Amino acid sequence: MTAAEYYELGNRYRREGNWQQALNNYMEAIDLDPDSPAVEAKQMLEDILNYYHKDYYNP
Repeated sequence: MTAAEYYELGNRYRREGNWQQALNNYMEAIDLDPDSPAVEAKQMLEDILNYYHKDYYNP
């Protein structure tokens, strides 16, 4: 598969809510093409997954 195909597959998994598969496909795309748009997509997905809001944990 090409980097673009992995990127598109990652987008499909992201829309379905399958975060781990999306990240795996983005990383494959980045390995094949370090300038792929998957770099930004992976970063945005990691930001979403790492989001911390103190009020959610302090009822």
